[in-house]
Amino acid sequence: MPFGDSTQAGTDHNPGSWKETRAAMTMVAEVFDVVVGGDTHEDTHTLQMLAPTGTKIATVCIDNDETGFATALEWIRDQAPGARVLIGLEGTRSHGIRLARALTRAGLPVVEVERPQRQQRRGRGKSDPIDAQLAALSVLRMDTDRLPIPRADGDREALRILLAGRRELADTQTRQKNQLTALLRSGSDQDRLLAQGPYTAARLHTIARRRGASTDTREQTVRRAEARRLATAIQDAHRALLANHQQLRHIVNELAPGLINRPGVGPVSAAQAIVSWSHHRRCRNDAAFAALAGASPIPASSGRVVRHRLNRGGDRQLNRALHTIATTRWRTCPRTTDYIQRRRAEGKTDPEIRRTLKRYIARELYKTLNATATTA
Repeated sequence: MPFGDSTQAGTDHNPGSWKETRAAMTMVAEVFDVVVGGDTHEDTHTLQMLAPTGTKIATVCIDNDETGFATALEWIRDQAPGARVLIGLEGTRSHGIRLARALTRAGLPVVEVERPQRQQRRGRGKSDPIDAQLAALSVLRMDTDRLPIPRADGDREALRILLAGRRELADTQTRQKNQLTALLRSGSDQDRLLAQGPYTAARLHTIARRRGASTDTREQTVRRAEARRLATAIQDAHRALLANHQQLRHIVNELAPGLINRPGVGPVSAAQAIVSWSHHRRCRNDAAFAALAGASPIPASSGRVVRHRLNRGGDRQLNRALHTIATTRWRTCPRTTDYIQRRRAEGKTDPEIRRTLKRYIARELYKTLNATATTA
């Protein structure tokens, strides 16, 4: 059975009523001949194949290696009653990432599936085949226009690795600064002076080059040695963060030229936007991108009060990037300042204004990425 012949029916619609919306939606069960759900783990994966009606066709357990992936492809080829196959996997960016790559290389469409909630398991129990079945059932209920496509590899994955490393470096550096401050404040008067103010390059150099006297006690010797170690570690982390920043800038400029020229957008925020956006058509429009970022409005009205509140869900790293951009524009962008004053005059609170700003920024980033981002 040839792979890659699956089709995704349905086009963009803008219906004017709920009934028209329902009529315009095309479900996976109406388009594909078979759906495969996957429960992924570190050592093994369990796959279950369902017909469009939800009837179980077959189940298989494979190893998380190339031999297991070949077994999965052969199993799908033998068991699928048609060429239109859709795969739904849990953990497409963790335990299931290698399986997702193997299936994609074979021409099979793969979508992301969320881990089933406890309410969904109620009355069913918990096992790998049950979770694989729940994954397949969730795919059957999806709209073909809103399939959650896994994020891309390549340069996008390089940015994700750099961002993860940057967070680890920044957290470690902050912890080391706190340890150094606590160590110096409990020392001599000279130590306490060194603990005041920010740790500039000159101050860290001074702490790292200090040497003790022959009259120092063991406690003083150990304290100075530990302070030197922490100061040197903070300097090393600072250099690593600078190198990380330059790498991010270089890749961002290649993937989305001009993105960091937008007001308030730096290499780190731009890299996070690219990582979450991933590739063309992953988010169908700017509203979907805003929902992914947790910047979509959530109704919070009651009685005569009509308002919206912040969305606490979505990709929190992308939401943090939007918050950083909004905060920078809040302080430095004249256009944003005029907008803030106008909304305050309308009676809006600062949190409400910040929410709308993040929604506008999400729209701007989405349109910029769609217009400039390369396919690398």
